[in-house]
Amino acid sequence: MQRTSVGDFKYHVGISSLTQVASREDRVCVLNILGGESSEVTPVSHVYSGGNVVFGTAPGKGGQVLETRIGDIPVYNSVREGLAAGHRFNCGVVYLPPAAARDGVAELIRVNSELRKVFIITEKIAVHDAREIRAMGQHNGVDIFGANGLGVADAWNQVRIGGALGGDNPSDTLKPGSIAIFSNSGGFSTTIAQYLRMAGWGTTTVISSGKDVYIHYAAPEFAFALANDARSKAAVLYCEPGGYYELDASFTKPVVACVVGRWKSKLTRAVGHAGAMAGGSDDAQAKERWFMEKFGVDGVFTPERPVFSARGALVTNIAHIPAALSAVMRANATLPDFAPEGSLALKPWFGADRGIALPPELALPAVEAIAPYNEQIALLNLQIGSVLPRQAMKDASGASQMDPGTQVSSLHGVSMLHAATHSLEDNVALALLHESGHASDRPLIAVAVAAFVHLHGTPELAAAQAAREAGNAPNAVMAAAAAITGPRRQEAARRAAGWMIERFAAAGLTDARDDAFDLSRVDRSGAESFVAGTRDARAEAMLAGLKARGADSVFLRWLATLDGPPTADAVLAAITTTLAWGPLARKRISRLTAESLPWWMRLFGTLIGASADAAQHAPERFAGFTVQAMLTELGLAEIGFAALLGRAPSPDDLFAFQTLVGLLLTNGPGAISAQGAKGAVSADGPEDPERVQLNKALMGFLTHTGYTHGGNGYEGIAFLMDQFRGSGLADPGSRQHGIDLQAMANRAAERYAQYKRQRKTVGSLDIAKIPGVNHPVFKDKPVNHDPREVFIAELFERRGEVNVFHAFYRALVQALFDSGVSRNVYCVNIDAVIAALLLKMLWQPLQRGEIGERDLETAAFTIFLYPRMLGCAAEVDDHMNRGRNMDTRTAASQCRFVA
Repeated sequence: MQRTSVGDFKYHVGISSLTQVASREDRVCVLNILGGESSEVTPVSHVYSGGNVVFGTAPGKGGQVLETRIGDIPVYNSVREGLAAGHRFNCGVVYLPPAAARDGVAELIRVNSELRKVFIITEKIAVHDAREIRAMGQHNGVDIFGANGLGVADAWNQVRIGGALGGDNPSDTLKPGSIAIFSNSGGFSTTIAQYLRMAGWGTTTVISSGKDVYIHYAAPEFAFALANDARSKAAVLYCEPGGYYELDASFTKPVVACVVGRWKSKLTRAVGHAGAMAGGSDDAQAKERWFMEKFGVDGVFTPERPVFSARGALVTNIAHIPAALSAVMRANATLPDFAPEGSLALKPWFGADRGIALPPELALPAVEAIAPYNEQIALLNLQIGSVLPRQAMKDASGASQMDPGTQVSSLHGVSMLHAATHSLEDNVALALLHESGHASDRPLIAVAVAAFVHLHGTPELAAAQAAREAGNAPNAVMAAAAAITGPRRQEAARRAAGWMIERFAAAGLTDARDDAFDLSRVDRSGAESFVAGTRDARAEAMLAGLKARGADSVFLRWLATLDGPPTADAVLAAITTTLAWGPLARKRISRLTAESLPWWMRLFGTLIGASADAAQHAPERFAGFTVQAMLTELGLAEIGFAALLGRAPSPDDLFAFQTLVGLLLTNGPGAISAQGAKGAVSADGPEDPERVQLNKALMGFLTHTGYTHGGNGYEGIAFLMDQFRGSGLADPGSRQHGIDLQAMANRAAERYAQYKRQRKTVGSLDIAKIPGVNHPVFKDKPVNHDPREVFIAELFERRGEVNVFHAFYRALVQALFDSGVSRNVYCVNIDAVIAALLLKMLWQPLQRGEIGERDLETAAFTIFLYPRMLGCAAEVDDHMNRGRNMDTRTAASQCRFVA
């Protein structure tokens, strides 16, 4: 069927003016009207256009309707069925999948002789299908728009056909004016119209041309229709790389062309829309040249260098379109359509600099949002701390991860190597506040944890000692104490923390250490329970410890204004809320995390104390230290070391201990210990976080450690002890240790070579590996290094420290290669470093008979449990904030039965 064509085109074009693109007389049929996109968009278009959709199709769903505010749109199984019901239409909209788009267009053309226009929303239509669609439209005199477009809209006629141009409220964006828009991008069609309105320019017809392989209604056809539209005084084009359509367009009215996508010219294949290939003559820079020639300009328009002519301007940033258009129109003696309705200056609705001092050009003030968002944002601004979306957290973590290349784990973005250089207090903060502690935080953390280490006369110590005497490993001993430290043991402190967060936020506190904060602004109602009815020795000791350490905060000063001495729970809450206030304000942690801190501090202190034998807990003394000294002077590393070995550490011991803590914080969410902790949270149900028992979660971590995971550090120690037994080594930290390490390494390599030969002689492939040597990732180079081992070696070298055990390992890997045992030089792995550090600390007590080999194994296990307790606390807190109920379970379909 041939219809009259317009213009001098060599092919059919039926539209002579933009007024004909979308008119009030048009009637529309929508294919796949009940699909996901159409069912959302079509009702808006229908209402905006005064009811222009007569029916839609959805095979197998005939008889249903698509509801709209002005009446239901009937749905039929096919186009023919809709026509048979008496409906008439001249426009078809195609929302079909790519493989069905061609057949959908064919059906529209075949059964409806009145069809004039088809708008294809579908993207990624096959080239062959696109050619056939083009041919069918040409043969039957039908104008095709798209594909991969959002349809068309006309602000004068108040009509929208096809996709979501103008958004959910088209009349707000599409204000009648004198500017036509033709855009390869549907989304930017709406954005450009909004930008123009801000500058006082309204629109006539907006066409989302799409950017599939073929653009059926392209720039030449648009230019022709623009010339014949008396309403349109100028046009804006948004162009992406690919195709020569713009080159062939002849514009008779002013145009602002926005050409984007220079980066695509570096690609060797199309990306997204039909981007130009590398080396093509239709890339972004080529299109820029075309428009500069059309407009008679020598550059791109920018606010700093406004290059334009009366014919037009070229921009490469959509934000520059309004200014460029206004300049071009002034050159044509044409004023804006109406007064500007805003500006394109950034007007943020939110502002949070997280304490960063920003330059003025970046420190933008937040403005009140438009309704109804202003009310929502006002409520959101009252929210304290972060709120994270919930999701399944099986084998996932927002707290820890491991770099597969370096095998270095990190916790809240801090690598374990970096954590190894920080104090134990800093790493407590890292685990729960999501950032390493500061100097002012350390005294607070030290007191909060140390206050619960001394367990003399408590049920926690009784439970732990009973477990110890029953022959349990350190993890089970600590778990027994954790079981006693249940919800009721911390209920008052947690409630006090919640009260303080609520009241001090309402009082406008921004800095927890603000000396000038007016304490009278805090509503004191409900604070009566914070006052001790009788003398609270723990509270007094904690306050004395804080004073001795110079710790202060608004919360601690406020406690002094109470009508009596505070309880220990109130003091603990004041400490933890001080610690949490900054991270809360910076949205680093949630309120749930902040209110859980008192429980965590008590658990950490209790488990450190429970790791020491009951004999170390005397009245007012622990492991040789007075309780007063623990609260007023000692760091947590000193207390932890004493709990482990019953003596005060030397400076070198202390540094090694803190280094080990940092190294062992986490090994990622896949570690067995982390899985146990996460599983415990999942079982309690994090969607109701008040029911999650933090002590039980730590028990989950503890029960998922053992002599293979956690106690395996002893394997390296046992290997080193075998090598150095009878060597006469007195001090492993002395440069004059008197040991010929090379000879010792050569003997060890020869013994291992003999062992391997013997195993092979008897046909056994089960050959034990040397603990601490080689790594599945760091291998296959002539000389291999574990970067974690290198980091620690360099760290201690800078301190001028010597570790003969570490030095032996380095000599051993070379000796294994020299003797032909290995084909390259193995790396010394991180397990060897841990064994060397541990044995160095314990060697002299071992030689003096103060501890036995069984004690050595217990110490090796326990020193793993201290830091991993912090890392697993981070996993527990993360899972409690993000996870879903029972999300760590494995589906039955993924389980195997083994006969």
